[in-house]
Amino acid sequence: MWFFITSILSVIIFRWLPIPVTPLMLIRCVEQKMDGKELKLKKHWVSFDELSPNLQLAVVCSEDQNFIKHNGFDFEAIDRAMEYNENHKKTRGASTISQQTAKNVFLWSGRSWVRKGFEVYFTFLIETIWNKQRIMEVYLNVIEMGDGIYGADAAAKIYFHKSAKDLTKPEACLIAAVLPNPRKFLVVNPGSYILSRKDWMLHQMSLWGGVLNYEKPVEKEIPSSKKK
Repeated sequence: MWFFITSILSVIIFRWLPIPVTPLMLIRCVEQKMDGKELKLKKHWVSFDELSPNLQLAVVCSEDQNFIKHNGFDFEAIDRAMEYNENHKKTRGASTISQQTAKNVFLWSGRSWVRKGFEVYFTFLIETIWNKQRIMEVYLNVIEMGDGIYGADAAAKIYFHKSAKDLTKPEACLIAAVLPNPRKFLVVNPGSYILSRKDWMLHQMSLWGGVLNYEKPVEKEIPSSKKK
């Protein structure tokens, strides 16, 4: 009973208040200390209006093209991922932006069924209590975007020496391109793989008309076979 009360209250509170710190941020700090590295935690919360529309559309094109339409879970993407994983050694995930937000804000890292169960629960809560704009705002403020770098504004200032609201489409795509593994891939001096993902995202953004409309989902869904 206490778990349900505190979890629901925390989701309600964070409907308006900035997230001060996430479990992943703390875990990374512990890892840095254990490895004898300098403690690095760069983050700066900004409001939804200060997040570049280019970056919002870039992460949707890259991570979750049905973000506006689904209620937290993209069952078509899950089916495609399961079919792909049956025939490939390297597995493919199907987590939505809502699921990633729930995991980053409330949970720990890992792939256990227990953690996945909590992820489903918190995803349901934030989809019920928050709107899509708030989910995007939280996602872009807490997600890991480099070694010790969290959130769009910190990433924009470190990589491009500007605020998150001023990111251009190519810059936004470069940041979105490294999200699957931000400590491995580089935004600055990117390799051919990241550059190809950037070009693919720019093309996807043009198909969306260059704008993410939160009120009216895009009617023409981008074929999944073209997704990199």
